[in-house]
Amino acid sequence: MALRKILTQGDPALEKQCRPVEKFDRKLHWLLDDLKETLTTAGGVGLAAPQIGILRRVVVVEDENEELLELVNPVIVGQEGKQEGWEGCLSVPNQYGWVDRPSLVTVRAQDRDGNFFEVTGEETVARCFCHELEHLDGHLFVEHAGKLYSPDEIDAMEEEKEKKEEFSRRRKKKR
Repeated sequence: MALRKILTQGDPALEKQCRPVEKFDRKLHWLLDDLKETLTTAGGVGLAAPQIGILRRVVVVEDENEELLELVNPVIVGQEGKQEGWEGCLSVPNQYGWVDRPSLVTVRAQDRDGNFFEVTGEETVARCFCHELEHLDGHLFVEHAGKLYSPDEIDAMEEEKEKKEEFSRRRKKKR
């Protein structure tokens, strides 16, 4: 396994369409292992091959049990509901946007040996499936976010929201 450099917004590799994996060999196994090690070291919840400069349809995603799912040639085959929330990306460091995504997503993919399977994720995992699969088509989450915010800006907004909620609770008590 090897720790890989994560490419950042502006790198041309992040804007390209990835090719399907056709050979399920040792090279693919190394790529999956490298993606997992790089993701774990970076502290993210998902990583796609183009983020490390490999234009293949391969992603790893952390599931609700904090296990890493390997998805080769993944395709979304079902989605339901709606969720809104903050989203960030290892390729867009220290920037977050408010993004709408489905709340339930089912993906059909292959494992490292070429066997097909389906997996369904809810909430954060569903968001991650959508986010990572978009990387495979040359897209970043920033295309869905109206504005990007730094962590300090988000903290300030959350603090302001808490103050307003506290003020509202106090007003209700006085009545």
